[in-house]
Amino acid sequence: MAIAAPDIADLWDFDQPDRSEERFRAALGDAVGDARLELLTQIARTYSLRAHFGEAHRLLDEIEPQLAAAGPAPRVRYLLERGRTFRSGGAPDKARPLFVDAWELGRASGLDGLAIDAAHMVALVEVKTEDQLAWNERALELSRRATEPYARNWQASLHNNIGWTLHDAGRFAEALAQFELALKERERRGQVKETRVAKWAVARCLRSLGRRDEALAIQRVLKAEWAAEGKVDQYVLEEMKELGSE
Repeated sequence: MAIAAPDIADLWDFDQPDRSEERFRAALGDAVGDARLELLTQIARTYSLRAHFGEAHRLLDEIEPQLAAAGPAPRVRYLLERGRTFRSGGAPDKARPLFVDAWELGRASGLDGLAIDAAHMVALVEVKTEDQLAWNERALELSRRATEPYARNWQASLHNNIGWTLHDAGRFAEALAQFELALKERERRGQVKETRVAKWAVARCLRSLGRRDEALAIQRVLKAEWAAEGKVDQYVLEEMKELGSE
């Protein structure tokens, strides 16, 4: 029995991988078969997020021989986490074929959310701008067609990724359009923190376009929103400094 992607997503706190590991280990108590294997792949991911690459690979080594009798979900997750561990450990050349295999298996198995995850990882290890854009566009097209919420919810992240790829290439007007689409999606989903991050990206791109007054107005609003919660966002302050205001 496989765990649905949203269930695994609910156990994740990417800012606290140690806490996430505790949750995954607690869930292991009732897990068997594919569900157990999927949880183990996520524990491996918590290791790689903490730069414990040896531990991540050792756990994935334990999982690998069990995959022959497993369904597609744990196999896709294994490929993703082995690839992520290689990439984070400084070996993107070893990661790419694993991500491509995860994409192909995910698509063939109807695991759209995991396939999208794989495509966006391929984009991260590609070197050429056009290849990065092509893989993110593949992922975005699949996300738009998908019916499962986990797959559809990738759209904001993908627009953001496409935006930064375009921005890095100096294609600021195209980048702004992508950042605005990401912002619209975050607002639609009612994601407060993510909406602020999306607004920051819009403002940053406006600065690149020379629209400094508009950029500064957005950053001032963000600063006030964080202050209302007793918090300070250093990225906002840095941008305000770049724009001549603190």
